[in-house]
Amino acid sequence: MVVLNKIYTRTGDKGDTALGNGARVAKFDPRVASYGTSDELNSAVGVARLHAEGDMDTALMRIQNDLFDLGADLCRPDMEQDAQAEYPPLRMVAEQVTRLENEIDAMNARLEPLRSFILPGGSALSAHLHVCRTQARRAERLSVELATVETVNPEAIKYLNRLSDWFFVAARIANDDGRADVLWIPGANR
Repeated sequence: MVVLNKIYTRTGDKGDTALGNGARVAKFDPRVASYGTSDELNSAVGVARLHAEGDMDTALMRIQNDLFDLGADLCRPDMEQDAQAEYPPLRMVAEQVTRLENEIDAMNARLEPLRSFILPGGSALSAHLHVCRTQARRAERLSVELATVETVNPEAIKYLNRLSDWFFVAARIANDDGRADVLWIPGANR
């Protein structure tokens, strides 16, 4: 259980922070950038939810919870020591990726195939979901970069890759099942 009695601790006043295993690193450490960006994404999903209803809101709430799981995973670098940890570390699992894939397939079945790229926009919800999509891609890029120098759970990277796809398809759903998508017209302003 998490208990937050005091919000400020002053432990990071010199520019460092604690990872999930207690190690202290600079606040600009690639691992901190990776899980910090997933936290930014979670906030953007919260804003998108202001415009969502029903099943879409429920799905976005599940994603917000997954993003906290993702942050817990990414903030703990020592996967090879998971078995010796006092408490089993929370890691992303294949089932979370599969759930996103199933949801993408179900949403995509409602849509006509694209014949053009689309511009981010249309409805307010769609615009916010496109912001989420691009933030998910940034979180993915940072996590992939981190994985070149440190151990990163492969399921975390898969999840972020699938999540950006989820946001793309959900943005089309939020645009009247794609009927209100704003199509890109190449060279329109030449």
